[in-house]
Amino acid sequence: MPVYFISDVHLGLGDRQAERQKEDRLLAFLQGILPKTEELCILGDLFDFWFEYATVIPKGFHRTLTALQAFTDRSIPVHYIAGNHDFWMGDFFQKELGVHMYLDPCELTLGGKRVFMHHGDGLAPRDTGYRMIKPVLRNRLAIRLYRLLHPDIGVPLARGSSRTSRAYTSNKDYGEEEGMLELATKKFTEGCDIVVMGHRHRPHIEQIDKGTYVNLGDWISFHTYAVLDGGVVKLETWTG
Repeated sequence: MPVYFISDVHLGLGDRQAERQKEDRLLAFLQGILPKTEELCILGDLFDFWFEYATVIPKGFHRTLTALQAFTDRSIPVHYIAGNHDFWMGDFFQKELGVHMYLDPCELTLGGKRVFMHHGDGLAPRDTGYRMIKPVLRNRLAIRLYRLLHPDIGVPLARGSSRTSRAYTSNKDYGEEEGMLELATKKFTEGCDIVVMGHRHRPHIEQIDKGTYVNLGDWISFHTYAVLDGGVVKLETWTG
């Protein structure tokens, strides 16, 4: 059966009505593919902000979490590669939902193909600001210190910062795909068949030598996803 890939839904980005509509569309997609899916891969930024405390997770996304558990309850593997908006993961997804979590890019054998998956952040040569701050944001000490803030303070503060960052960078072109294509080409020389990324919010598929590079676009404007079926990966748009 086919393997599906999605990224950059950014749940929680907009106002309540817009987010409800976006989540409804996502849930229709997940429910639609559930009976015919071999594996599901989420390549980051499913949430516009996610931060786990020891006993607290952000509220408002229970329908999506339940939909993901429907896959694992059927023993359908769900792989979640952290993005730049939702990498402050603890053990909730793995322990409570049975989702395979990856804080770093990974290579898996899917549908008989070697597939390298990377959210895509930190690859743009000219995005020096984010490349400098990324190690700080992912520093374990910094994360532990941030958890000292009460959730009623820490969550809204970080969520507001996330929205500000998204608004600031949405109209900028840092040449992301240049760095993405460079890494994809390298992975193809190492024997990978497919490289899948997100982050750029522009759907794109390209054949490079014997490999296929896919950028998943997003679920804010495009509602695009990739499907690997019969050894061939395609980029499609959800219209349900």
